[in-house]
Amino acid sequence: MLIGIMSDSHDNMNAIRKAVDFFNKKNVEIVLHAGDIISPFTAQEFSKLKMKFAGVFGNNDGDKPYLLERFENIGKLRQDFFEIELDGKKVVVMHQPKFIDQLQKSTNYDVVIYGHTHEIDIRKNSNLVINPGECGGWLTGRSTVAILDTTNLTPEIIDLS
Repeated sequence: MLIGIMSDSHDNMNAIRKAVDFFNKKNVEIVLHAGDIISPFTAQEFSKLKMKFAGVFGNNDGDKPYLLERFENIGKLRQDFFEIELDGKKVVVMHQPKFIDQLQKSTNYDVVIYGHTHEIDIRKNSNLVINPGECGGWLTGRSTVAILDTTNLTPEIIDLS
């Protein structure tokens, strides 16, 4: 199973469009967003995804009730974190890297996904930790996302810049 992973899209419609196109071409089965979508108008681009979508709010997401409404037919957005099982793997998605060092050593999850820092982070210990960097590209100048193959837990960072 291929999973699309993104974070910190920060209203960059062009970057979101590129990510959606990439995930659609790669035929991933689900896209997980680790927060900071920001504005409800971004639903226009996310609605073009041909697969399931799930995400969490970040610390900069503004009008959360309207984001929930606009994303209602796209996928589910959650407050702080969510757990999901994909292809037999336990995955947790969060925005801020709270307890990331402890989670990395935990055997409760196979994959830990986070955002917030805008920096790519891939670590393998007891589990796999992934921060795909920033889709929006505002801080680093790089628009990045990740795909994860669940059969061998091999992540790949994709630069959409």
